[in-house]
Amino acid sequence: MKKEITKKKVIVGMSGGIDSAMALYLLKKQGYDVMGVSLKFGVWDSEKNLLKENVCCNRGAFLVAKNICNFFGVAYKIIDVKQEFNNKIIKYFINDVKSNYTPNPCIMCNHLIKIKVLIDVMKKYKADFVATGHYAKIVFNKTSKEYELRLSADKKKDQTYFLSQLTQNQIKYLKLPLANYTKDELYKIFKKLGIKIFDKTKQSQDFCFVANKSYNDWLATTIGIKPGKIVDNHNCELGKHNGLHFYTIGQRKGINLANGPFYVLAKDTKTKKLVIVRDQKDLFKKEFFIDKINLINSQESVKLNNQEVLVQIRYGDKREKGKIKVITKNQFKIILKKPKLAITPGQFAVIYNGNKCLGSGRIRKDKYE
Repeated sequence: MKKEITKKKVIVGMSGGIDSAMALYLLKKQGYDVMGVSLKFGVWDSEKNLLKENVCCNRGAFLVAKNICNFFGVAYKIIDVKQEFNNKIIKYFINDVKSNYTPNPCIMCNHLIKIKVLIDVMKKYKADFVATGHYAKIVFNKTSKEYELRLSADKKKDQTYFLSQLTQNQIKYLKLPLANYTKDELYKIFKKLGIKIFDKTKQSQDFCFVANKSYNDWLATTIGIKPGKIVDNHNCELGKHNGLHFYTIGQRKGINLANGPFYVLAKDTKTKKLVIVRDQKDLFKKEFFIDKINLINSQESVKLNNQEVLVQIRYGDKREKGKIKVITKNQFKIILKKPKLAITPGQFAVIYNGNKCLGSGRIRKDKYE
């Protein structure tokens, strides 16, 4: 009697968008036993918040995700992770803002919540893998016996930046079905399938847990009003501010001074001074420090010092040539060949060697404290 082959089971993270829907479809087409899972995150519960639901997981998105799963005949579940989201992402966000950093919740959420929870669900349902609709590629290196994170076929949509804090213990379970597709190719497949159950609403540009227009209210409520002086780069006083946490490096709007425009150059934590400049050219620099390093592949730490790398300091930005210098085990200096505008403490510098994403580190303030 011929032994029956059991299908490998995959838990697919469903956002209610076309990318995750196509990830589910492609895996099912490849013969996997697929289950869709959406995660329900928290939101700032306040009358001042114009968002009543988290933009990443509102009821409309859940309905679309459920309909997609029904369309393809697969099971669908919603997992409530509000408490974990509040404990890990919101607290991280608040702590960074209090320290006058500009946090990047999306990078941290992929590492601490999304992929982690999907793997927990995978183990609960005795599945084999998890999958998302990210544009990135995972390759197993037979020599190092480790998984590598590489750029996707669609360089414009590539999302390795957002996955740069993942670890080997996460990547080894992760499938990224969109790795070899462009967004345009997926739209063509989507059109042929004839699915007409997507929400056509334009995607919000708000923070996922608070509306952009409510952000300053959230800061005032959560962190408070902490006034200080606004000075130029010669330490001449130009005005007052209500707290350094209301500003980020390179910011132009919201400074509220006559005879502008002005740009935020620095935030002096010790004196509570907000340093501004008139000339945007003053915001360009070539050297900066990073810490909280995550190297996806263990052997990279051995050959990292003085290595020529490509560096991306924000999502969608061009990867620039540079060199990385090891200061200590968890402190690195990046020296770019060309200066970049508004290198912002708290954001992540993602490091590449060609198409391979080595990992990332948080951009530090100019001097270690």
